[in-house]
Amino acid sequence: MGTTQLESVPEPKYWHLRTVLSEALDSEFTVGEILPNERDLAARFGVARATLRQALEQLELEGRLQRRRGVGTTVAPPRVGVDVGAGRQAWPGASEDAWQPVDCTVAAPPPAVADALGTDRDEAVHIVRRSRVSHGQPVAAELLYVPAASVPGLTAIDAPSGAPRARAVLRELERLELEGQDRAVELGSARADDAKELDRLPGAPVLVVTTRFFTQGRTAALSLATYRADTCRLTFGASGNVEIHHGPERQAS
Repeated sequence: MGTTQLESVPEPKYWHLRTVLSEALDSEFTVGEILPNERDLAARFGVARATLRQALEQLELEGRLQRRRGVGTTVAPPRVGVDVGAGRQAWPGASEDAWQPVDCTVAAPPPAVADALGTDRDEAVHIVRRSRVSHGQPVAAELLYVPAASVPGLTAIDAPSGAPRARAVLRELERLELEGQDRAVELGSARADDAKELDRLPGAPVLVVTTRFFTQGRTAALSLATYRADTCRLTFGASGNVEIHHGPERQAS
């Protein structure tokens, strides 16, 4: 990163510095690379460390940088696309599914989930836990609720527990004809268990995507996927894999 003195500009100094740093991230740094320390960066750009911190904090909010405990400030990987379009419909675990099965338990779901599934509130269902990783970093965690009626061919012989059991549930689910699915997205705060799994602090912003899968006129499964808001972006349609870095003032609403 070359030396650049910031002269008088009509916008706040930290914002102009954020723009310069953002361009440098695109041209001079790779994903995961550690930035020089604050003292060196402030000296190179001729700014106070307080100004530099403001610029770094802004880039962190935009998902361009990550501050990792015991490591420092690193260049963040491209945001993971969260497809909320109505085009592609498939069962969880189908081909091109980026999720990894972690575990599977049997328990009564939360009352709201039971109501959505149309099961009794004390009726146990299969709860498949899956995770999604990008560039070695956890970016999302999912709980998939599957009533026993949706996987009648599943037996304990198939796989007793853990990830193999989760994969067995997903295989049985794919035997059904998927008639449709719907999604809802909302901004939330990470609960303690989600925060631990996603390597975030409790209360950190997350995107919660609820997906219902339908077959034979009923809800066959329900997914609650929690995404790190700083590493993900909503996508619609076939262009969802395009990644363009823009400042907030240039992003489309």
